[in-house]
Amino acid sequence: MRTDERHRLIGDLLRGRERVTVDELAAACGASGATIRRDLDVLARHGVLRRVHGGAKSLLFGGENPEYAQRELEENAVKKRIAAGVAALLKDHSHVWLDSGSTATEIARQLQHREMTIMPMSLRAVSVLTADSQAGCRPELLLPGGSLVPGEQSFRGPMTEANIRSLRFDTAVVTPCAVTLQDGLLAHDLDDAAVKRAGLESAGRVIVACSGSKWNASAVALVAPLDAVDAVVTDWMFSPDELAQLDRYSVKAMIV
Repeated sequence: MRTDERHRLIGDLLRGRERVTVDELAAACGASGATIRRDLDVLARHGVLRRVHGGAKSLLFGGENPEYAQRELEENAVKKRIAAGVAALLKDHSHVWLDSGSTATEIARQLQHREMTIMPMSLRAVSVLTADSQAGCRPELLLPGGSLVPGEQSFRGPMTEANIRSLRFDTAVVTPCAVTLQDGLLAHDLDDAAVKRAGLESAGRVIVACSGSKWNASAVALVAPLDAVDAVVTDWMFSPDELAQLDRYSVKAMIV
C-alpha cells in the first residue's frame, strides 16, 4: 500500500472512531508498526490527528477541524502536477485572483518567486507566498479582507466580495468543490460560491484547477456554467464525447 493510500485509510478509520492503536492500523494497512508510527507523526504535524501513547486520537471528537489538513494530504502528487500546469499558463507581470483550498495553496507554492500581482483567498496561500525571505522576485499581494472561515482560513462575506469586484484581474484561478459538464462549477458552501463567482466575474480569463475526484461529484451551490471557463487543468481523462462538449464551450483542457 502506498503512503498516500495509508494516510487516506488512517483518516477514514479515524472518522468513525475516537481512537485507534498502532497495532490496529498496522493490521488494516498491512504495514509494520514502525511505518504506521511514522505515518501518524506526519498526519499529526498536518493537524489530521493527535498522537497518543500506542496510537492516535481523532480531532473530530474534540471539536477541532481537520478536514482541510486531510484534503491537503490527499492526492498530493496530483495537486502538484495541477499546480505546475496552472503556473505554466500564467504570465509574469499579470494580475491573478487565486481561489482558496488545498489545490490553490499548492498553486501558491508554484508562484512564490513569480513577478505578478496576486489576490489570494486564504491566509494559507498568503503564508506560502510570503514564506521565503530570500532575495529575488516575489509576487505583490492584495488581500481581500472580510471574515475568516476557521480551519479553512479562507476569506468570505460581503466585504470580501465587494473588494474583489472593485478590481479587474487578467486571470482568475478557480478551484471548485465539484464540476460537471451539465451544471458547471459547484461549491459546497453558498458563501464560498459567492466569492468564487465574484472572482471569475472580475477576470478576463478563467482557469479551473481540479483533480479527477471533483468531476461529476455533487455540491449544492452553483458558481458558474462551464461556458464561463476558458481552460481546465486536471488529471481527469476525458472521453471523446466530453472533449467534444468542452470544445463546444470553447474550453481548453490540459491533462496533467
